[in-house]
Amino acid sequence: MSNPKHLRYTRDHEWLTETTDGVATVGITAHASSALGDVVYAQLPEVGATVSAGSPCGELESTKAISDIYAPVSGEVTEINQAVADDPELVNSSPFENGWLFKVRIDPGAEPGELLSAEEYDAFTEQ
Repeated sequence: MSNPKHLRYTRDHEWLTETTDGVATVGITAHASSALGDVVYAQLPEVGATVSAGSPCGELESTKAISDIYAPVSGEVTEINQAVADDPELVNSSPFENGWLFKVRIDPGAEPGELLSAEEYDAFTEQ
């Protein structure tokens, strides 16, 4: 599965949308979902929670491991994907569409984490 070019990526294997209204959608990449194996539980951040770029804000539990979800940007969680909370397998079957994790209103005064283009992320995962 190729990485959509309109998204930005982190070295922790999260993606986020580019946004004009200050709210970004966050998920994990196909590379991460493949490495995790079958996701069986998703602990997502609570709506209203403040998250910090590069810091853990939730967990995904798979048949192989428990993995932290890292916030790619700082801000306030405005929505979680209840469909993923109810059916975590969406993270595996549709990581870039139906398997998104949460939305965050980006703190305009915060420094963004290091975000990669699709090409940069591809090169990073091939190392």
